[in-house]
Amino acid sequence: MTAPSRTTLAPLQLTVVPTPRPPGGLRPALRLVHPDRALPLPQLPPGPRPGAASPALAHDEFGPVLTGRAGLPPAGAAARRLVTTALEAFAGRRPLAQLQPLTSTGVYAALAAGRRPRWCAGGSAPVVVGPVRVCEPVDGVAEISAVAHRGGRAHAVAARLEGMDGRWRCTALQIG
Repeated sequence: MTAPSRTTLAPLQLTVVPTPRPPGGLRPALRLVHPDRALPLPQLPPGPRPGAASPALAHDEFGPVLTGRAGLPPAGAAARRLVTTALEAFAGRRPLAQLQPLTSTGVYAALAAGRRPRWCAGGSAPVVVGPVRVCEPVDGVAEISAVAHRGGRAHAVAARLEGMDGRWRCTALQIG
């Protein structure tokens, strides 16, 4: 019986290859602009905009100033308050005007226009809100979800909160 032969391999060598670069005389390509077409707006990532936390800029701008996570209260408490207040207002147990400080102008206008789920407005059974889940994908933004129970049925609630002027404001609300 013959033993298997082992072949010895040459040791590995590391070769550093320089990163290819364009020749020094070339400039980056220019973007041509047609006079009949508008330029697309730049896409900004979600969250506070650059310079929004600067107090010097806050006095120069009109409207709400986005706030980072460090300047905001806990998102869980604000989320539960928003969901509970919204569902109680839809059920007619509290005035809809109590949602105004918790929501952006667009969300409040949609709610005031009468866009309410039928299951919230009808019936006398109490609305029970389950655990509220909070996810903070970026600084100054919280996405929440909860399950509301009424009359033996479960309904989903989802919202997006953004930090504005030192507090959480709802910028999107969906109730299923």
